[in-house]
Amino acid sequence: MKTFAVTLLALASVCSSLPLKASGIRERQTDLEVKTDQLLFSTSMEDFQTARAAQDPPELDWTSNGCTASPDEPLGFNFRDSCYRHDFGYRNYKAQGRFSDDNKDLIDLNFKKDLYNECATEGLISEGICKGVADVYFEAVSAFGQKRSIEEQ
Repeated sequence: MKTFAVTLLALASVCSSLPLKASGIRERQTDLEVKTDQLLFSTSMEDFQTARAAQDPPELDWTSNGCTASPDEPLGFNFRDSCYRHDFGYRNYKAQGRFSDDNKDLIDLNFKKDLYNECATEGLISEGICKGVADVYFEAVSAFGQKRSIEEQ
């Protein structure tokens, strides 16, 4: 009986050290989460827009309403692409069950970075004005961006 207990403990120890293998669905979801993060945080805006136009990968939510109730091009500054990527972040993080307050803040800060990158193309004098408008857009999504997860909707 003692040998059985020792063997059982040894087996339990080995099993507990093995990584848990999720189902194929969960593995695919993890792949989509990695792809979402890449497209959102480390892909250039040009490459993001190429992926968006191709809807690649097709399992992700590429829908967007632009800058929602705000102009897509305030004072002539093109914020549309930044709004598309911001919507992409919100929608996919919600669908993946990862839309926490901390992740919302990361997506919002990425939105501000994208807006500022757009402003950097405007020239010295216009860049400051553009960043001022970008700050208003960022503050709006920080304060009023949907904080509820997809399950709460």
